[in-house]
Amino acid sequence: MPANLIFETEKFKWIDVLDLQPEEIRTISAQYDINHLLLEDCIDPNHLPKFEDLGDLKFLLTRINTNTERLNLNTISDVSTKLGIFLKDNMVLTVHRTENDVTKSLLKKLKEEKITNINPYKIALELTQNIFKSYEEENLILLEQMEKMENEIFLKNISSATQIKRLYRFKRKVGLNQKVLNLSSEWVNSFDKLPLETVEIKDLKDSYKDALSDYDHLNLQTGNLISMFIALSDQKANQVMKMLAIYSVYFLPITFIAGLYGMNFDHMPEIHTEYGYFATVGVMVLIVIITFIYFRRKKW
Repeated sequence: MPANLIFETEKFKWIDVLDLQPEEIRTISAQYDINHLLLEDCIDPNHLPKFEDLGDLKFLLTRINTNTERLNLNTISDVSTKLGIFLKDNMVLTVHRTENDVTKSLLKKLKEEKITNINPYKIALELTQNIFKSYEEENLILLEQMEKMENEIFLKNISSATQIKRLYRFKRKVGLNQKVLNLSSEWVNSFDKLPLETVEIKDLKDSYKDALSDYDHLNLQTGNLISMFIALSDQKANQVMKMLAIYSVYFLPITFIAGLYGMNFDHMPEIHTEYGYFATVGVMVLIVIITFIYFRRKKW
């Protein structure tokens, strides 16, 4: 899609490029005097966040949380999408692959004149604030999912191979978001080089720290939940083994007696005893009762 002018004042323009194609890179590069290698970075799906200062041109490559469920969670592109921001004193150029709420919500605020003293660098600041909001929204969704899984594990007593797979996928998703945020520190700190008020930059850094802290905590809680789930599964397996051990103790002595009297010898003392069968069975029952009483007293 060609470059689209979406906002303009007397001092600057905001041009937006949606779904940039390789064959369009040379045209955009020549039209706006931007190195084609930077534009190529914008279409690389797995490119990491970064900041480049080229004098009159500042380039920020950021990543927005996509809040989508994917079958595979292997790379940061599975949980986020890029937003390239090119800054000059008289221009903002944004490049992204898909429509997103980050640019839409800011454009709406601009048209409603909710932002004062607007300039290209203020646009970049507002965009990046919205980026961290996307991670905050995802964090709330993940917290709800974690609470649901905790209820299933501890209250509903659900334990299965499916549950451990869900926990693993959940941890992968949290970890990938955490990775994106950790890699974003460079471009967040780069705002110190932009002509913005210190208070505004401090707010951005606070939003970044809050988002990073939320995912650090979420990752830790996820690890604890997986450990507790495995411990509960082991406990249930131990309970089963304990019951099997108890039953084996019941039957061990009577199995020995049955085996003893099952031997085929011609001369066995009790073989012709009139009440030998009943006496032997009675001894077996008595052993089982004594074993049961012993276990109850030991609270086994």
